[in-house]
Amino acid sequence: MSFFNIICIFSFFLISCSTLCFTVSHAARFDITNRCGFTVWAAAVPGGGRQLNAGQSWALDVPAGTKGARIWARTNCNFDGSGRGRCQTGDCGGLLQCQAYGAPPNTLAEYALNQFNNLDFFDISLVDGFNVPMDFSPTSKGCSRGIRCTADINGQCPSQLRAQGGCNNPCTVFKTDQYCCNSGKCGPTDFSRFFKDRCRDAYSYPKDDQTSTFTCPGGTNYKVVFCP
Repeated sequence: MSFFNIICIFSFFLISCSTLCFTVSHAARFDITNRCGFTVWAAAVPGGGRQLNAGQSWALDVPAGTKGARIWARTNCNFDGSGRGRCQTGDCGGLLQCQAYGAPPNTLAEYALNQFNNLDFFDISLVDGFNVPMDFSPTSKGCSRGIRCTADINGQCPSQLRAQGGCNNPCTVFKTDQYCCNSGKCGPTDFSRFFKDRCRDAYSYPKDDQTSTFTCPGGTNYKVVFCP
């Protein structure tokens, strides 16, 4: 083998290793834990889904650059041996391994990794309603600002928004521009204030960006805790 070929192989090896190390170092791990006193079926897009009995956890590695991602809890589910069934809240097309977003009402952990200025953007959203309390927080050094939504929203839910196993957001119930912001022009309502008063850091309606989006440096790891 010629010296030139050896150099080429060595250079390719270094480039491959550098690329791999960059990818790994900028991927994010999400430790998803169920601290509820009942079983939940954790769901993630991307990621799929997994049954978590009380106290169990699921470690999910997500590639750098992922965006439009969600993690949520499904409740009162029944699945057969092929992974097909139904959940009372958060159901994703009757599949254990979610390939699409869940049906309201469900408390959402939303995120996008390595975006503008290599920042991660993350939030807890109640725009699809609420089913279980949630903590969504960074676990890496260098970023400490987490989000919690632990109020008894199900117990205090307005009668118009009540649903089996959860509390609907008004857009889900009324489907009007006032609540759904379809035209891009909308503001808080009495119903959105119900959610905001109880979970100050969570999205309460679609345009609630200024007080509800948080950032960490790319490469940060996170935890999502149900019933913290």
